[in-house]
Amino acid sequence: MKYTKLFVSLCLLLLGMTAMAQRPALIPQPVKVEWGTGEFVLSKGATISYENAQLRPAADYLSRMIGKATGYPMKLKKGKGTIQLALTAAGKKGSYTLRVHKNGVRIEGNTYRGVINGIATLRQLFAGEIESLSPVAGKRWTLPYVSITDEPRFDWRGMHFDCSRHFFTKAEVEALLDVLALYKIDKFHWHLTDDQGWRVEIKKYPLLTSNGAWRTFNNQDSICMARAKAEDNPELEIQPSKIRRTAAGEQQYGGYYTQQDIREIVDYAAVRGIEVIPEIDMPGHSLAAIANYDGISCFKKTGWGKLFTTPMCPGKDKMLDFCKDVWREVFGLFPSKYVHIGGDEADMKYWKECPDCQKRMKENGLTTEPQLQTWFNNYMEQFFNANGKEMLAWDDVIEGGLTPTSTIMWWRSWKPLAPKQATSHGNRFICAPNKEFYIDYEEDMNSIPKIYAFNPLGGGLTDAEKGLVLGVQGCLWTEWVPTFERMWYQAFPRMIAVAELGWSRPEVMNLQDFQHRLAGHYDRLHLLGVNYRTPDLTGFYNTNVFTDRGEVNLQCQDPSAVIRYTTDGSIPQADSKLYTGPFAVTEPIDFTFRTFTKEGRKGDFVKASWIREDFAPAVSMPSVKPGLKAAWYDYDGADCAGIDKVKLNGHYEVPEVSIPKEASGNIGLIITGYVEVPADDIYTFALLSDDGSYLKIDDKMVVDNDGEHSAREIIGQHAMKRGLHPLYVRYFDHNGGQLRLRVLDKNGQEVKVNYFTEK
Repeated sequence: MKYTKLFVSLCLLLLGMTAMAQRPALIPQPVKVEWGTGEFVLSKGATISYENAQLRPAADYLSRMIGKATGYPMKLKKGKGTIQLALTAAGKKGSYTLRVHKNGVRIEGNTYRGVINGIATLRQLFAGEIESLSPVAGKRWTLPYVSITDEPRFDWRGMHFDCSRHFFTKAEVEALLDVLALYKIDKFHWHLTDDQGWRVEIKKYPLLTSNGAWRTFNNQDSICMARAKAEDNPELEIQPSKIRRTAAGEQQYGGYYTQQDIREIVDYAAVRGIEVIPEIDMPGHSLAAIANYDGISCFKKTGWGKLFTTPMCPGKDKMLDFCKDVWREVFGLFPSKYVHIGGDEADMKYWKECPDCQKRMKENGLTTEPQLQTWFNNYMEQFFNANGKEMLAWDDVIEGGLTPTSTIMWWRSWKPLAPKQATSHGNRFICAPNKEFYIDYEEDMNSIPKIYAFNPLGGGLTDAEKGLVLGVQGCLWTEWVPTFERMWYQAFPRMIAVAELGWSRPEVMNLQDFQHRLAGHYDRLHLLGVNYRTPDLTGFYNTNVFTDRGEVNLQCQDPSAVIRYTTDGSIPQADSKLYTGPFAVTEPIDFTFRTFTKEGRKGDFVKASWIREDFAPAVSMPSVKPGLKAAWYDYDGADCAGIDKVKLNGHYEVPEVSIPKEASGNIGLIITGYVEVPADDIYTFALLSDDGSYLKIDDKMVVDNDGEHSAREIIGQHAMKRGLHPLYVRYFDHNGGQLRLRVLDKNGQEVKVNYFTEK
């Protein structure tokens, strides 16, 4: 008898473990989830009810979403439906409860958006096939019994999307909104104007779109096309559908949204619980406007300077009238209380020379050009407030003095005091620092961990100041994103990490668990048509050193990824050799690895070398002191080669491989000294930089991270004897920048090393 009881207990345990393994992977992680035993089966006669007329759009949305994959009509009804939607006064803004039981599903939200958040979770409780665009034959649609109580940590969980540098159609924007809704992103910051294109129809100024929305191919287009060829990547090609021919036969790239397009997109987003915030960039980043209307710049001659373009002229009343005219039409298109003025990277040298600007400064008691920008911001903010709107601006505006009621969006990671400066002044604040949240930057294995580990309430904020932090936002600038497929690649899966950071409480967040849940969403993303970036291949570095025998052992977090490789330097294709498992190497060899999706779409490729090395001997130095020497040059070049050919600004000491605190603007660094390693070993060096850098140890190139690029970490190895080894680093950047060196042992564990220079 006791054996029978033991057998039954083991069976029940096995069933319980199986049920846990089959539980849906929910992202963002809810506040509280109580799983039940059993499942509800959705039948063809299922209905959706809504207890408040305000929820009719949500019910329609849910009906269409479920109906397309199930083939069920999902009729709406009064009274109690199979799936019930209701409003409740309880809970925080955006909160919801969801219960699946034997009779169906009930979602209650304290607002319309709360109900939509519950619908997003319901989507994820279904099998991933619920995202199919056509009925799935023979599928049994089930939901696990569950009770969920959930609310957002932050109200602002946003995505910024730049449609100025490259244009994206109405249908493409709506497809993005569908996916953002799945992960409870509730703010869509829409960057509509910049130097490269004006994308919103303004009826009073038709040239803004008839001319300003179109351009001859610029360097961003040509670089994308060159990369498409060099990287064998059609997703970087300029799309023919976004090219027009002029009467003279010239090709022009562009496009714009009519005011009706804008209204339809805003309505589409609202149904999905997403607020759309327009950005009309001014006074800088405005060349698309300045080039088409006289009297809004300081001088007739306009164009590009060393880094930025001619700004608008805050000294001219005509410019102020133009800005107000544009915004009046924008106000009528966007019901959001927020409008974003940009306010970043204005080249103020023009204002120094402009008599109108200098007159405006004198009349208002202003002594610096940044104060003139603050005057302009104040002027526009008063206009916004008078029209029931509130101003958003990038954190550059802090430098001239904050306006009273503006909300600051922090993007400059190299300005770590910005959160404290803004909130201590009483201004509300949104975190979007480029180091973590610029998803147009190249992604690597550290990108998601950096997002996930970010603390929006850090920086020494008081409790009152923390209350002014609205949330977080991922930002996608599109200089190098010419297609919708490339947009998906850049934004996902990083935007999913942003979504969880903005929604979930720290006590329920765990990176390893998140990455496990994320792997469960890849099939769902495939069905949604999201060309997400396949996770990095792991198990190797760019340079892999062995002293006797090496091993090629690749892994990928996406179980559906197909890996192929070549050894002749060519880029792998669909018929290249298939990687099937680990194998040994005993001679130096170069590989190119590439991932493919299960549908055969080409992914990233990476080159890696396996090199045989003897242990490099340590050097003997009679007298050293802690730290490294850094020489800072006024360098504006595009690679590391010419750093020491220009003016030397000075010599500095740094405790490790880093940028001296004195260095700013054009930075070219040469860092020298010695690294001391604790034992004979093969050491791994991970060099992160924005822009380019390289690392030599023992006069050997260990990491080559040269060239202009966003933050990128390149990793190499070197076999070293215990003791001191000569170290040499070159680095350059022109606006902010990052530089960091990590050292790991052969097991991948970070090692504490010491740095020295000669006395």
